[in-house]
Amino acid sequence: MSLNETPSSERIHIGFFGMRNAGKSSVVNAVTGQKLALVSDVKGTTTDPVQKAMELLPLGPVVIIDTPGIDDEGELGAMRVERAKNALAKVDIALLVVDGAVGLRTPDETLITEFKSRKIPYIVVFNKSDLLEKSDTEQTEGADSHEQSIYVSAENGQNIHELKEKIAHLGKTVHNEKKLVGDLIDQGDTVILVTPIDESAPKGRLILPQQQMIRDILDHGGINIVVQVDQLESALKNCAVKPRMVITDSQAFKEVSRIVPEDIPLTSFSILFARYKGELSAFVNGADALDKLQDGDKVLLSEGCTHHRQCNDIGTVKLPAWIRKYTGKELEFAWSSGTEFPSDLSAYTLVIHCGGCMLNEREIHSRIDRAVAEGVPITNYGTCIAKMNGILDRSLQVLH
Repeated sequence: MSLNETPSSERIHIGFFGMRNAGKSSVVNAVTGQKLALVSDVKGTTTDPVQKAMELLPLGPVVIIDTPGIDDEGELGAMRVERAKNALAKVDIALLVVDGAVGLRTPDETLITEFKSRKIPYIVVFNKSDLLEKSDTEQTEGADSHEQSIYVSAENGQNIHELKEKIAHLGKTVHNEKKLVGDLIDQGDTVILVTPIDESAPKGRLILPQQQMIRDILDHGGINIVVQVDQLESALKNCAVKPRMVITDSQAFKEVSRIVPEDIPLTSFSILFARYKGELSAFVNGADALDKLQDGDKVLLSEGCTHHRQCNDIGTVKLPAWIRKYTGKELEFAWSSGTEFPSDLSAYTLVIHCGGCMLNEREIHSRIDRAVAEGVPITNYGTCIAKMNGILDRSLQVLH
């Protein structure tokens, strides 16, 4: 990935929902100006959510998600509907596409209720306005003044520009102005980043959290010093001015904490990402569950990305070994990755999530909320590792 390319996790996610043959895919293509989605008169053409990162003016970098019809039928149709609903976990803005000639129906009303309960900003898009009399559109547009609604025609482009302006307006309300680390440093501060290069590191490049941290420090006038663990001691000695902080890959927390003097703040990429796009307090509280694990308890290790597992992989090898050693218990481990996250967490005593650099803020919150609702403690890799090494309090001090 180019350093200049906006990661999908930092883009506003816009989901298109509605019933079959309402014209969702046609509206997607009209809004994006591309043949992004397959269009057909046959019901159920969109069988899986179609996701595309792109630039959408006047909003900027976005991810467009076209979903299957919410009224699909049969056993396979029910699976498609479930996938459409699952997309709600990551959507920042929802567009409900309605056949303007028919109007809102029960599945549409159900979706609106779902948008509201999840606090997702939404627009009701009445498509096929080219088939209606002007008086019909005027009557419906004024029917519910508290909802954002608009009549469009994907066929002839009517009001598509106006729809994009509405999307951009909502986009301003969901844009994340938080900083990864920029609000914790001053102009000219030096930050040392510890980035181990081992068999699990991608060849020839830095992983996304490291890239984003370097860029955020530069954007806020800071100075980056990027080292491996065995270079850290030398880097500290050679700094003319004491570093503002040291940020380490969580896997190296134990060794790095021994090297960095107590008067220099120390934290991890994972903890800073938890602060940036999740609820750090939930992760910190969840880490306490490590001390309560019992023989036979089941722990879910969840990652937001999919990658080829290497030997000594953090999620499948290192963490389970560290947790077993820390707790002294015989535990059962399960794993999930990418967009797959269990809908039922009742089988688990603890969920440990990755830093979430590949997931947008809404999806991280959705996973946390799901765990909290089921009474299952949730923490993340960095918080968990800091806890097991007895340095969690230290790793949080820089945030206060």
